[in-house]
Amino acid sequence: MQIDLNVDLGEGCDNDEALLGLVSSANIACGWHAGDAATMRQCVRWAVERGVAIGAHPSFPDRANFGRSEMHLPPEEIVAGVLYQVGALAAIAKAEGAALTHVKPHGALYNQAAKDPVLADAICEAVRRFDPSLRFFGLAGSGMIGAAERAGLVPVEEVFADRGYQPDGSLVPRSKPGALIDDEEASLAQAMSLVRDHRVRAVDGSVVEVNAQTVCLHGDGAHALVFARRIRERLTAEGIAIRALH
Repeated sequence: MQIDLNVDLGEGCDNDEALLGLVSSANIACGWHAGDAATMRQCVRWAVERGVAIGAHPSFPDRANFGRSEMHLPPEEIVAGVLYQVGALAAIAKAEGAALTHVKPHGALYNQAAKDPVLADAICEAVRRFDPSLRFFGLAGSGMIGAAERAGLVPVEEVFADRGYQPDGSLVPRSKPGALIDDEEASLAQAMSLVRDHRVRAVDGSVVEVNAQTVCLHGDGAHALVFARRIRERLTAEGIAIRALH
């Protein structure tokens, strides 16, 4: 068995470099919800040093709210915005002798696209226009996976070790109880269930079947570094290789 471990980086936390030593893929903020050119460049350099796959992490233009406020923008505006952000990170990666391997939307852009096919299609169209060889990270079992397939992209079904799930397989909104998993053992147990059994227990106690291809650890989480270490150690102990998908 093998699994990709990914982490969201460049979002103003001080543990980016340490996290890159524990994961196989990195999603780097492109400036619209967090980060800036210098931060993007530093994260790319650290990723290159550690052989970590580099992905763009575009968002809505919502820096004031960390990209977590819902927006309803015309599809062409979404396409332009995603192209702008992915292109910026790709240019920095090229200058550092690297190349992007994937794109993963951030925050509200991600969560809305999981349920809004028009939005999901617009994001995937931007990725296709930029580089159709890029993989597209989307919520496992959601409409994002179908949108990537329609665009001719390779979808990667993503699951979360530190987020609560609803019975329909969507994530619990951050405004509701159970959205975040703060307990180390609970996060570890959920990660292992997702990877080994392709199942997760929802907040109502029901069991949801999921296809886990990559596991996300939020870099801005209070326990991100501890969770990442524990999950990596357990996966390794059980003979599950941690490897990027490219």
